[in-house]
Amino acid sequence: MEVSRQPSSRTSSLLGKGDSFFVWIEKPKGWKIRAGDSISISGVCSTVRSMKSGRFEVEYMPETLSKTTVGNFEKGMIVNLERSLRLNDLVDGHLVLGHVDCVGRAIDVKSDGGSKVMRIKVPKKFLEFIAPKGSVAIDGISLTVVDMGKDWFTVSLVSYTLENTNLISVKAGQEVNIEVDIIAKYVNRMLVNKL
Repeated sequence: MEVSRQPSSRTSSLLGKGDSFFVWIEKPKGWKIRAGDSISISGVCSTVRSMKSGRFEVEYMPETLSKTTVGNFEKGMIVNLERSLRLNDLVDGHLVLGHVDCVGRAIDVKSDGGSKVMRIKVPKKFLEFIAPKGSVAIDGISLTVVDMGKDWFTVSLVSYTLENTNLISVKAGQEVNIEVDIIAKYVNRMLVNKL
């Protein structure tokens, strides 16, 4: 998925049923959505189950609930939406699959003029896939890494990103979905396995 001109929307209802979690989300104006479509919801690749009255429903299984922030969704919460990239679409950012690698935690969020600098703590095993000036996705948003430490990295959020995504509301202590760069994962696998 390609994450650049994405709208945000709100969850309208949530229901746990058995081991699954069902979420209804308001459909953005002008979007045509069908059952079976893949949509990234705050960085999580999700399949549309059904449509009804300007909303669409997705289902999350236990694996997704254990590896992402989906279990923290609340009614009325703002989520980032992005449709799947088509082969003839402009790539503006880096390729994001919607396959969340880990959950990170905002350590602090500081204002820097009209922008904000967010420091995110991640499990150390994922830092080998993150590099200063490289790409990372936070809640499905393609961002450039500014700096790194032993268990954290920072990103700068320009005013456009703050005004058009849910990152404007992220506070210190809040969990976010992290997807590292797909190229870094494949290069690392080839080096480790000497392919």
